[in-house]
This record gives sequence, C-alpha cells and structure tokens, in this order.
Amino acid sequence: MGQKKLIRFAEMETFPNVLQYPKDIKGKWSSFFHNEHPITLELACGKGEYAVGLGRLHPQRNFIGVDVKGNRMWVGARTALKENIDNIAFLRTQIDRINEYFDQDEVSEIWITFPDPQLRQSKHKKRLTHPKYLRFYQQFLKADGLIHLKTDSPVLYRFTKQVIALYELELIADYDDLYRQEKLSPELQIKTHYEGLDIAGSNRIHYLCFSLSNAALPAEKDVLLKQWVFETEEPSTEK
Repeated sequence: MGQKKLIRFAEMETFPNVLQYPKDIKGKWSSFFHNEHPITLELACGKGEYAVGLGRLHPQRNFIGVDVKGNRMWVGARTALKENIDNIAFLRTQIDRINEYFDQDEVSEIWITFPDPQLRQSKHKKRLTHPKYLRFYQQFLKADGLIHLKTDSPVLYRFTKQVIALYELELIADYDDLYRQEKLSPELQIKTHYEGLDIAGSNRIHYLCFSLSNAALPAEKDVLLKQWVFETEEPSTEK
C-alpha cells in the first residue's frame, strides 16, 4: 500500500464522520446524527461527491455515503469536515452487508451514482439494481422510499429498466439522456468525478427513479432475468 493511502487510512481513523465496519449501529443512526431527520444513502459513493452535494442542498436531511474503498471515501469525508457539514457521514463496508447496519424503515431514500456496471453477463448479479440487492434494500428502506440510479452505462440502464418491468416496480422517472431535459432539479445537477470521465463512451447520462412499494420480488423471476441478460446483452470482454 502506497504512503499516501496509509496516511489517508490513518486520518480516517480520526474522522468523526466516518464509521468503518461499525458494530451496534443498526437502528441507532438518529443518535449518531443527534436528530430524527430522514436518512438518504449514496451507495458505492466513491469520493462522496453526491453525498456531500446533497448534504449542502438539504441541511434538514441526513446523508450517508457507503463504499468499501476508504482511500476514495477520505476525499468526501474530509470535504464535509472542512466545510463543517454535520449532516453527512460515511460508512465503510461492502454493499452486500448493508442490511447489517440499518433497521427496518430507517432509510428514506437511496442514490446509486455511477456504480461499476458489471458488464460481464456472468456478473449481472453484482449490479446494484439486481433483485438480490433490492431485497437487501427492502429490509431497511421505507415502503415509499425512492431509489435513484444515475449512470453512463447503457447496459446498466437497460438492465434496470428490465428489472423494474419484470418485478412490476413503480417507475417514477426515466431519462435516457438526462442533460437534454429542459429543467433539472438541483439534485440531478450534481456531478461526480466518474461522470466526467465518460468511461462508457456514450456521451450521455441515464437516470431512473423507482420505488419498491412493498413489491414481492419473487426469486423465481431471477431465472427470467438471467435469461433476458444472456439473450439481449452482448458478451463483454471486461475482466
């Protein structure tokens, strides 16, 4: 591990707005924030630009960036501390353990901003909008809670639309080319480091907003989803 990373990890241990694999936090986030404000998660937050941006916009809400890569998370955590933004926290853990840290109805909203699209067909279950993850979210997301996906990957965008249709989820908004919309909310105008890289080379940003609304998410439909992936998606050479 490089010296820079070692310094950042050491600093993270002292940051009051960072929790790394915490124990006994489930159901206690109101005590951590010292208020009962609604909680929004940014999953796979990277450098935490969205969590910080949302925190600036909405001081009467609490925001938690979640990622396993502490070296990147350090950037957002340090920014929040420097700006004295006390409604932002960062949780270092794997996304597939997320249900260990939040109690039923403890989260009001989820943002998934430019996650790894997991382009290989064999890895489609690792996509953060796969029903496997939606079932995790359902354990702590309020019934009327919204899930936002912002991505430059047409593969992840189409996959998520198929999930919404197949599992009969409530679609709130669907923008194939986000920045061609005449009016955008301030939340949708926040840009991350990875958005600027245009890794997908699509030169457009896709956005979906949907709600689980107590959907059953039957596991038997996962087979149909897998079939759809292998029939419609081009095989990827990504390792």
